Parts: sequence; C-alpha cells; structure tokens
Amino acid sequence: MPRTVTVGLDGSPESRAAADWAAREAKLRGLPLKLVNVWEPAPEPIAQALLPGPETHQQWSERILREAADGLRAAHPGVDVLVEHVTGRLAQVLTDGAKDGELLVLGSRGLSGVGGFVVGSVGLAVVAHAERPVVLVRAQGDTSGTDSGVAAPRPVVLGLDTTAPDDTLIGFAFEAALLRGASLRVVHAWNEPPYIAYGMAPDFELNAQIAGEQAAALTEAVRPWRQKFPALDVVEDSLSGKAADHLVDASAEASLVVVGRRIRRSPLGAHIGPITHAVPHHATAPVAVVPHD
Repeated sequence: MPRTVTVGLDGSPESRAAADWAAREAKLRGLPLKLVNVWEPAPEPIAQALLPGPETHQQWSERILREAADGLRAAHPGVDVLVEHVTGRLAQVLTDGAKDGELLVLGSRGLSGVGGFVVGSVGLAVVAHAERPVVLVRAQGDTSGTDSGVAAPRPVVLGLDTTAPDDTLIGFAFEAALLRGASLRVVHAWNEPPYIAYGMAPDFELNAQIAGEQAAALTEAVRPWRQKFPALDVVEDSLSGKAADHLVDASAEASLVVVGRRIRRSPLGAHIGPITHAVPHHATAPVAVVPHD
C-alpha cells in the first residue's frame, strides 16, 4: 500500500486548515490523504458534557470525519481521501500513525496580533518523537503557497546548519521546492565574534573574513544538491545572528519552512532543540520538521 499524507483531524479550525493543506500536498505527491480522528477515553459524564447534543462521541467523530472527507473530495478532485477513527492516547496514536506515512500534518492555533502560534503539548510531543516529517499548519491566513493574484509560488525556505548538513533534511526541502515549482532559499546563520557582547569596537576585517568563510561553507554544503537538481532556482543566504529569527522573518514570504530535528534515542528522551522549538511558534508559513540521524 502506498504511503499516505496523514492529518490529525478533530473538527477545530486549525485541524481543518491542516487538512486542506494536506490535501494539496497529497495531490502534489500523488498520494492518498488519510484523515485520522483520535478519541481519548474519558469518564462518561465528562465525555457527554463535552457534546452539545444527543450524539455520542463516536457519532460526533464519525460525522466530523465524513463531512471533512466529503468537503475535501469536492475541493480537491482526484485526491483519494481515507478516514480512520482510532481510540487511544492522542500523541501516541499520531506518532505511531506517522511511521507508515509520507508525512504527518497537524494544526497550530493562532494567537492575537504578532504574538505567534500555539503548538500544544500534543503537537510538541509528536514532533519530538515522530521519525517521519511533521508539518505544522496555522489556522489563520493563506497556506496555499501562492500570492493572491500571482501565479508564481512562494519559495520554500530551508534552515541549514553547515557544520552537520544532513541529506534527509536537504533532500526533503529540495524535493518540496521541485514539487511546487518554487525556488529554494537556504538560510544559514552564524554567530558574530564575542567581542560584540562586551561593547568593543567591531573588527570589520575579521567580520568580513568570518562572513566569507561561512558563505563558502554554505555553498559547499549545497553544491552537490544544486548538481542533483540543476533546474531548481536556489538562493543561499548566510546571515549573522539568530537562526530562528532569520527563519521566522523568511517565513513571511515562504510557502513552507523546513527545519531539522536530530533523532536522539537515549534514556533521557527526545529533544526538539531551540530553533525547531521556536520557529513553529512564530513562523507565518507552514513548518516542516524533518527528523534525521
């Protein structure tokens, strides 16, 4: 059976936005779309109190899935939409379901103004443990990847650490850009010399040397991928400062932001990392978190 683009659906606006994004992604990849609704058992009085009418939770879940599937089939003809209702712990079910999927898509809830977006405890747990890419989609705004009235898709943005460039991460970003017919912007951030923190006068010659070395390292990391994808328009940005800040800024013009998460199989548990934790909370475009060794 082919892999699926899987989305967690609970009927909320953010999960519906995620499902719509996932349907477009499934069409791009020529894969089925699977809608998964998870019921975490609760004491019966609490479970019934959460429902507005006489429906049981199972009936409500089935209706949510059925209506969402019908709407997605109508909006995205040609996409094979599957539905699955599962009982269990939400984060565990979604993490387990991601194993057999091409990628897992989840919604994130917007805050007011420029405050950012909420990636809840379930989303963070799934991102931290899933061994397949997880895409986080916000409920507000346009997630189609094209500007209104403009045919050209917005670029895919890749955050890359040149000290340990990973093929899984880079390959995902290049392929995502190719699927969209978009350009790829590769963003690498590096720290300024420590004397800046002490208020000392900048050494412009040293700054220029470091900037040149960092840009050369980025070019070297990307070079084999440029050769593998010669038709793809690739822009390299080697910038001083915090990587998360640069990626969040770049997300305003992006169709997708791609960041990595190193898989750590240790007794201490999974770890997301500060950049991968910060970007989904503040990026205005969907964020793909790609696990890698």
